[in-house]
Amino acid sequence: MQRRTFLAGSLTTLTVGALFPATAAGATDAGEAAVDEDFLTVLTNANQVQIPLALANLQNPSDSVRAVARKARRLVSGYVWGKSSYHHDASLLAPLHWLAEQLAARQHEDGLYDVGNLHSPPDSSFAIQDVAMVYGLLDADDQPATRPHRAILEQVLRKAGPAIAAGGVHTPNHRWEVAAALARTHHLFPDRRYAARIDDWLDEGIDATPDGIYSERSSTYASEVTNHCLIGIAWVRNKPELLEYVRRNLEATLYFLEPNGEVDTIASRRQDQTRIREVWWYLTQFRELALHTGDGRFSTVAKSIEQRGSGELGDFLAEVLERPELAAVLPAPEPVPTDFAQHFPSQASARIRRDTRTASVFGGTDFHDIPVIASGLSTNPTFFKLRSGSAILDSVRLSPQFFSTGHFRSDGMRRVGPRTYKLAQEVKVPYHLPLPKRYRRADGLYALTLDGRFYASMDFPHRPKQYRTLRTEVTIVEVGNGWDLTFEFDGDETGYAIELCFRNGGTLAGVQALGTPGNHQLVSGTGSYTVGPDRIEFGPGNGATRVSMDPGERYTYLGGSLTPDGQRVYLTGRTPGRQTVRLRTS
Repeated sequence: MQRRTFLAGSLTTLTVGALFPATAAGATDAGEAAVDEDFLTVLTNANQVQIPLALANLQNPSDSVRAVARKARRLVSGYVWGKSSYHHDASLLAPLHWLAEQLAARQHEDGLYDVGNLHSPPDSSFAIQDVAMVYGLLDADDQPATRPHRAILEQVLRKAGPAIAAGGVHTPNHRWEVAAALARTHHLFPDRRYAARIDDWLDEGIDATPDGIYSERSSTYASEVTNHCLIGIAWVRNKPELLEYVRRNLEATLYFLEPNGEVDTIASRRQDQTRIREVWWYLTQFRELALHTGDGRFSTVAKSIEQRGSGELGDFLAEVLERPELAAVLPAPEPVPTDFAQHFPSQASARIRRDTRTASVFGGTDFHDIPVIASGLSTNPTFFKLRSGSAILDSVRLSPQFFSTGHFRSDGMRRVGPRTYKLAQEVKVPYHLPLPKRYRRADGLYALTLDGRFYASMDFPHRPKQYRTLRTEVTIVEVGNGWDLTFEFDGDETGYAIELCFRNGGTLAGVQALGTPGNHQLVSGTGSYTVGPDRIEFGPGNGATRVSMDPGERYTYLGGSLTPDGQRVYLTGRTPGRQTVRLRTS
């Protein structure tokens, strides 16, 4: 890795292809490229907004070490950048020194930090990546006034490196975070232990499916961690083959993008499976791969992020100062997909877009393979989402009243036609008969075993059973200006509720308010949800019977909830039978 900074801010051209000359910017030879001044202006202005906020909240006792390191990165970006109004501003030196001292003071003797997890190699690595970047920028700037700062940061890096190299991880993405932190530290202060551990982690193989999805299926742990780290390792360790995983993930992400800059997360196995995620986190990744591959679609996404201007775009200034080739003028933009029905077999999902109308169909929860509720599993019961401009139906869910087994979660998804998808689930709940004589005990002390919903000292596995069964099939069909969702139930007679959750900010009509704030019911006819000129109509209602959404015993026993945030509308009915909910957009 060479230090190819343009800290003085005076360059008008830069060399591209320095790392990957065969493919950078779609060319066959390294050459001169014009600097994208508009891009630099966006980052510079965003960083200049961040700095006073960081100074005003400098000594926040609730800051994690990662937050401390990120504040240092923001201050240093402005300090070293020749086009910043904070360039070599002496007023930043004392705050920056305080942050450096904090990074040293919070470090355990073994070189690691506590960040929620104790003495954590991966969580320390998140901070160390920023520390290494800060040190590198200050070292390239080489101002006498920052020598004390660099001395502290060098101490932090030298102390952390061996512990990170010797330590372990918790999650798939942690491997790449640790490897990237070691790659940066090894570049600054070479140590063969670091290189060996990087190779150990990489030798496990990158956890990406053929359709470009990492095993955690998470926008957060693709954009913030995996893609970012693989790019960093590729750059520092000269492993351009890693960029192919990033390219495939970004290509998949093109189909998860919403028109307003959000990224669909319905299939995630991490905390973002029920949260809103935005594409601005992907800025330098789309820019990097646009330059690397010449793909104009990636240029379009990168430029749309700049133009939208949301998010902490100033955080990317440090990356560009460190690697000026990222500031090259992008390949000519090409249209991103806006009319498609894209199937992702690895997560049993589909994304459909018709201009400003988008939908998600999902049947890939982990619940049928691992029937527990736990971090790292996909348990989101949302199986359909729909948007029409600003009118957003964030989730459609179904909950039968069936022995407190909870929400409908499809066991896979089948695409049975160009515009038709099928989801299905069968739930069987046993009544247990007397134990066969050979398993009976005179003392009555039987093994504590799982019935499927609860535990008891009943030796459930050896008991014959009688089952009550409910089979549910949902057929989802795209029609001219919307969707038909047909629910078919076969089995015992019981009630069910279908929940439509619309994002806050719009107006509901045609529904009745229930006692709980945010809850409504469509009794008959058609309801609507409107935001400005955008509208989603839904219905028809199926009667006034009220049926609560039962999240299941796994949640209720612990006082948990699966109630989504928003304006919720319920349509109810009884099994067995059939009901069609029509969703129309305008």
